Amino acid sequence: MDSDISILLEAPSAEEFITLRETANWKSPSLVHVTQSIQNSLFHVTIRTGKDLIAMARIVGDGVMYFYIQDVVVSPNHRQKGLGSILMQEIERYLEQNAPSNATVGLLAATGKESFYERYGYVIRPTEALGHGMCKFT
Repeated sequence: MDSDISILLEAPSAEEFITLRETANWKSPSLVHVTQSIQNSLFHVTIRTGKDLIAMARIVGDGVMYFYIQDVVVSPNHRQKGLGSILMQEIERYLEQNAPSNATVGLLAATGKESFYERYGYVIRPTEALGHGMCKFT
């Protein structure tokens, strides 16, 4: 890992958020919607090298019963350096301090990335008991 990285518990700017998502080939909503979404998030962790945003993650939800891990993204130029693990360690620390027992913590893992999250105790949703996870993109 680079020695000049900073791990910050703060939100990125909306512009940085969009740019980092685009480097990972993710789509982003409008600047207005991203700004509102960032403001409504429960928790942010960002990783920078100098002033450049190279990784981020956040938690959204109601802060009581439901917590959803969102936007765990590392710039393609900085992958395989342990930055995703740093993001998840900060996420887990926040959840340990803020999520009450029996809260639901969820995430949508990209296909092929499930094993990364399994390291932190996340399990693939058992469809026999709970049904398939679903989402709607608008």
